[in-house]
Amino acid sequence: MGYALALDPPRILRMTADNAQTGGGSIAIRGLRKEFEGGSIAVDGIDLDVASGEFFSLLGPSGCGKTTTLRMLAGFEQPTDGQILIDGTDVAQTPPHKRPVNTVFQSYALFPHMDVWKNVEYGLRWAKDVPKGDRKGKVDAALELVEMTEYAERRPNQLSGGQQQRIALARALVLEPSVLLLDEPLGALDAKLRHSLRAQLTSLQRRVGITFVFVTHDQEEALEMSDRLAVMSRGKIIQLGAPREIYQFPRSEFVADFLGVANLMDVQVESSSAGVGRVKLGDFTLDAQIPEGYQAGPGRAVIRPESLHLEEGELSGDNRLPAMVERVVYLGSTSQVFVRLPDGTSVQSLVTNAVQEEPWSSGDACRVRMPAESLHVLEHSVDHAWSDADPVSKAG
Repeated sequence: MGYALALDPPRILRMTADNAQTGGGSIAIRGLRKEFEGGSIAVDGIDLDVASGEFFSLLGPSGCGKTTTLRMLAGFEQPTDGQILIDGTDVAQTPPHKRPVNTVFQSYALFPHMDVWKNVEYGLRWAKDVPKGDRKGKVDAALELVEMTEYAERRPNQLSGGQQQRIALARALVLEPSVLLLDEPLGALDAKLRHSLRAQLTSLQRRVGITFVFVTHDQEEALEMSDRLAVMSRGKIIQLGAPREIYQFPRSEFVADFLGVANLMDVQVESSSAGVGRVKLGDFTLDAQIPEGYQAGPGRAVIRPESLHLEEGELSGDNRLPAMVERVVYLGSTSQVFVRLPDGTSVQSLVTNAVQEEPWSSGDACRVRMPAESLHVLEHSVDHAWSDADPVSKAG
């Protein structure tokens, strides 16, 4: 069951938002590197800027370096080299409790012997700048922010997973950090609750206005919640930008395949000018988006299933080629239709189920339309670390 956050901003929300409006919470990472004993490199010299008040996600498969990066931001891991600047101050060697950050873990790390109110209040006991008399007001405000006031006297084992997550958020926000770090906080929840809480967490971040750095391997979470995201692999940032930019314009095969479903095809680039050109797919010539400076020759092209259209009738018109339906997978509101192209390549189309009967069946002949604006030749066929020279969005 989902929940709705309080509509009347309590005191802690106003104070945190005021902090964000002053420009606090900006992050600048320079040459950050982490090498563990034995020579294993977890983070390999990354550079990154996160703007104040931004919801920024680190996305990638297990072992890509995203969690190690977050732990270095938090101070739980010491970098082998590099700088971590928060609001211009290098905190790379600063102890965790002296950094203007707080962390929400996947396990939530709530104290089982304390009730909800004392769990939220715990961090304030060690905050020297918070008088004892102010603690109650801050805790009450934090619980109001996540609508958990009525559960203040319960123990963590008396709460659902979603409620525990809200308490972990309240405990982190009560200290009014400049930056909130979230290490896969939705990972322990069931799929339906996780989907509901994604929107709620994004709404909360917009209201409090502080910087969120969110680590996840879930592509849907990153696409839905982030202002910008960085895709990581092998300790490097492979691509960085807004969710729509990275999804629609992946620069490498790794990003195209990892972020969503991608139809990847071998093509021969024939010509290009000013970002557009012509490619050969088997015996068929198609218009496509081609990176500036791309030389004629072999390449890899990508088109998303929702952009690949299936049509009936004779083959006519630009960017069309014949195909045969191999199988149809019913998904409820949509169906995945897998088709075989003349050169043997298998691709899929995402078809909306607007009618009761399925429009396509195995063995049907069809024609495939690949709009030129949706067919892209990849700039890199292998992992390629992002750099300042790459034409992607920067913070601010």
